[in-house]
Amino acid sequence: MSLTVSPDLLRAAESGPVTDEEFIACVRESLPYAWQTVSRVAAELATSDVEFSDNVIAPPGDAERGQLLRAMASDAIRAGLERHFGVKLAFQNCHRVAAFRTAAVDSDTYRRFVSARGQLLNQSPELRNC
Repeated sequence: MSLTVSPDLLRAAESGPVTDEEFIACVRESLPYAWQTVSRVAAELATSDVEFSDNVIAPPGDAERGQLLRAMASDAIRAGLERHFGVKLAFQNCHRVAAFRTAAVDSDTYRRFVSARGQLLNQSPELRNC
């Protein structure tokens, strides 16, 4: 299960749309490691003039790795995080989450990061089973 949904939030969703704030609160509470990782790279991007900020530290365990994978694999969760933090997220392997400024999506740097070549160059034997 990707998210731990409270009975109140589930009832709200069954009745109609929920707000981004309600959804993001659920993500933050359900996936704390993923939230912390995305928060950190988004904050690093916001407080610097780098082209992008990324996480290169592998998760400490399978539970944290699973949180990050669930957050990045879900279109709704990933899009909600992008809207909340005002960034474009990119993902490689089991841990390399990068935050780009939304205007950078057309940049060579972004295209290199999300390319097949970029994915291949980011491989290593240690990450084979991540």
